[in-house]
Amino acid sequence: MHEILFKPLSMGAIEAANRFFMAPLTRGRSDQPGSIPNDMMATYYRQRASAGLIITEATGISVEGLGWPAAPGIWSEEQVEGWKQVTKAVHDEGGQIVLQMWHMGRLVHPDFLGGDSPVSASATTAPGHAHTFEGRKDYEQARALGTDEIARVVEDYRKAAANAKAAGFDGVQLHGANGYLVDQFLRDGTNLREDEYGGSPENRVRFLREVSEALVSVWGADRVGVRLSPNGETQGCDDSDPAATFGAAAKVVEDLGLAFLELREPGPEGTYGKTEIPKQSPLIRSIYSGALVLNSDYTAEEAAKDIEAGRCDAVSWGRDFISNPDLPERIRTGAELAPNVNVPASWYGRGPEGYIDYPKMN
Repeated sequence: MHEILFKPLSMGAIEAANRFFMAPLTRGRSDQPGSIPNDMMATYYRQRASAGLIITEATGISVEGLGWPAAPGIWSEEQVEGWKQVTKAVHDEGGQIVLQMWHMGRLVHPDFLGGDSPVSASATTAPGHAHTFEGRKDYEQARALGTDEIARVVEDYRKAAANAKAAGFDGVQLHGANGYLVDQFLRDGTNLREDEYGGSPENRVRFLREVSEALVSVWGADRVGVRLSPNGETQGCDDSDPAATFGAAAKVVEDLGLAFLELREPGPEGTYGKTEIPKQSPLIRSIYSGALVLNSDYTAEEAAKDIEAGRCDAVSWGRDFISNPDLPERIRTGAELAPNVNVPASWYGRGPEGYIDYPKMN
């Protein structure tokens, strides 16, 4: 019934053994100070190496870009050494793993920056509260990146991509979704610029293009992917014309020949985010000819149906991979899935509970 999910998939130079991808999942278990990956993280990813492709938790490219307690980074030698044990653990199990590259932009609280303001496309303030080491705090207004500063941020991405290569990853994914820095440049609700990075969709995708080109300069296009969230508001980031904006973004990904494009697309009945804004994947599928990966509230039956119909090439699962480290095997054998404990305290706790203590099938 689900045979298509177990067929291999070539995405550029990345060879996925199946179509069960592990979606990026922030878990907050890195060592502090330093945001350094550790043995426990290596165990977590090793347990889930049967995924066709693991996309790591969002990983900060720089101190400026990371504003989540105990999330990992990829800017220091110590972090590279920590990630080496993770990639080795996954490769020893026959898995493939790419690093998701993250700059949070205006969603970095000044507490992480020694009191300095966060940066964004424009001087805006995110709604809601930031997670800090001292608890939840209101977001504060970001300052707009100067045109002369953007090249420096792009270089931060390039250096982080080189570090990811040194750490033994199979590729990288640019986090362009969920209201973070790239998304803040893409959408007209947060990009109020009047220079060459603002205004038209073609201008607003310029930052996406420049960062992607930097990643390609390190990895080659055949080992680079992008994640977008093209329908609906996320963390205060929204757009008045998603088709125009994300059609232009898809054209960037197509023009650069990137290996894969992942879309987070909740629907009106979403269990973790919901929206009435139509999904943009049909439009994006008509523009982007590479491997398209869809995400958000999929069952195995729905995933197989969409792949068979050509609507996508693979599906990424998040919370189901938290509680089912052997998710592909459970689907293959028809075993019952372990219930997902939908409690953020277990998602972001510091210890092994709710992290590496979910058992595989007997």
